[in-house]
Amino acid sequence: MNGITYRHVDVDATKIFYREAGRNKETILLLHGFPSASHMFRDLIPLLSERYHVVAPDLPGFGQSDMPARERFSYTFENIADVMSHFTEAIGLERFALYIFDYGAPIGLRMALKHPDRVAAIISQNGNAYLEGLSEGWNPIRAYWKDPSQANRGALRMFLKPETTEWQYTQGAPDKSLVSPDGYSLDNFYLARPGADEVQLDLLLDYASNVAMYPAFQQYFRDNQPPLLAVWGRNDPFFLPPGAEAFKRDIPSAEVRFLDAGHFATETHSEAIAAAIIEFLAARRSVAMA
Repeated sequence: MNGITYRHVDVDATKIFYREAGRNKETILLLHGFPSASHMFRDLIPLLSERYHVVAPDLPGFGQSDMPARERFSYTFENIADVMSHFTEAIGLERFALYIFDYGAPIGLRMALKHPDRVAAIISQNGNAYLEGLSEGWNPIRAYWKDPSQANRGALRMFLKPETTEWQYTQGAPDKSLVSPDGYSLDNFYLARPGADEVQLDLLLDYASNVAMYPAFQQYFRDNQPPLLAVWGRNDPFFLPPGAEAFKRDIPSAEVRFLDAGHFATETHSEAIAAAIIEFLAARRSVAMA
């Protein structure tokens, strides 16, 4: 048995689904990105749970968590970060390492800004916080930020097509035959739910608020100097390697490791990512005890 449990908890009138494994004192909170859910960590969780308590929730509107009606819940990164903060409180997490990927980065960093005492360390796997990390692939989304017209909103529906999801998983992978179709097929199932498209388009519009908060995130890094490991798929078409290198500008002790992988590096490099995390957290613990 792999020891993974699958649970739900009510948070702010929203049912949040999460995967949990391991019972050791140190916790790692895994925050997924677009358009995925906690299933993206299906290979990583067993590798970490022998040493750590691992928790991986589905964000509101994603995966097995509730997708509240847009009339009741405003789909902004600030609101989702608040729900995730309340989620950690609901299940009794007092201090944890943050694993941030894609959308999980601005959500997790918002959580860290409000509660820096809760964050023991940060692992950023293609989780960006710097302008130089944004590729030209963001240009259609930038156009929507500047002019949130129906025409520009409609143009972004290309990001929600099944073939685009598959492309996000396979682009930059060293061998596409190593990428299981399970992940992107499940993502496409969730994206096909009634109303999911409008939720995702709302979030693509609100992503501009994340970029606006980059200076605040960077100030948090400078002020708090959290132990940080950037483990990065260097072939990511959306978040470029300079975004990983930039962490060292604000956290000189940050570790940066590049993988021959794309955006969804966990699909092909979970073992390497797990090994890097275990080494990184063990070294941090040794320094703390010295």
